[in-house]
Amino acid sequence: MRILFIGDIIGRPGREVVGAELGWLKDLLQPDFIIANGENAAGGFGLTRALADELFATGVDCITTGNHWADQKEILSFIDHEDRILRPRNYPAGVPGKGAGLYETRKGERVLVLNLMGRVFMDALDDPFAAAEAELGACPLGEGADAVFIDMHAEATSEKMAMGQFCDGRASAVVGSHSHIPTADAQVLPGGTGYLTDAGACCDYDSVIGMEKYEPIQRFLRKMHGSRFTPANGPATLCGAFVATDAKGLATRIDPVRVGGRLQQTVPEL
Repeated sequence: MRILFIGDIIGRPGREVVGAELGWLKDLLQPDFIIANGENAAGGFGLTRALADELFATGVDCITTGNHWADQKEILSFIDHEDRILRPRNYPAGVPGKGAGLYETRKGERVLVLNLMGRVFMDALDDPFAAAEAELGACPLGEGADAVFIDMHAEATSEKMAMGQFCDGRASAVVGSHSHIPTADAQVLPGGTGYLTDAGACCDYDSVIGMEKYEPIQRFLRKMHGSRFTPANGPATLCGAFVATDAKGLATRIDPVRVGGRLQQTVPEL
């Protein structure tokens, strides 16, 4: 199976680069399933129904999120009824939405997508490792699912790497999001799980993690909030990861994807 993951989509520049580049990437990579992190799609904070539909129309099959998933309050009115949108699985019981979904590809293969959120330097949520254990136990790779993809939305690289090792051999891929910076450690772990600490974001990289530079810099200099963060509006780079699996659902390769904008371009060769 081939899975394409698109990193955090930040505001209009992120949405536009996905709209501009995803078509030819699909033609080239022929993914069976496409996942995108959409928690920053609405002006850098949250996700709306209209923007979710816009992403689905481009070919995205499932939208994962993170700590900003509920910033646009309208999501609370539809996330319980939209199975293709996930919020982190380790939120407390009773929170709207769900953190994992089992989906069927156009070929009839089953893909379990699990959305987790780290706790180091982030909100004090339930244990993401216990959440992963519960989902992997309920829907084992090779039995309940033909592929298992985990979006580990976390700040600390150590926590992301620990999750990758914890799930090694039991998930097709563990790919990090949230940092908005693509890392250079794409690898297949010893047990066969594809791993990347952070896929990066879909944003203008002449920025501070996708946001206009002035306000973040002033906060570092003055330790005071001046105005709201807004997405940088220059040419954006689509950042993501491409994963291919074998008949057992384990990764045979994982490659970074970067197209458009300022960053050095890289597209997998098949």
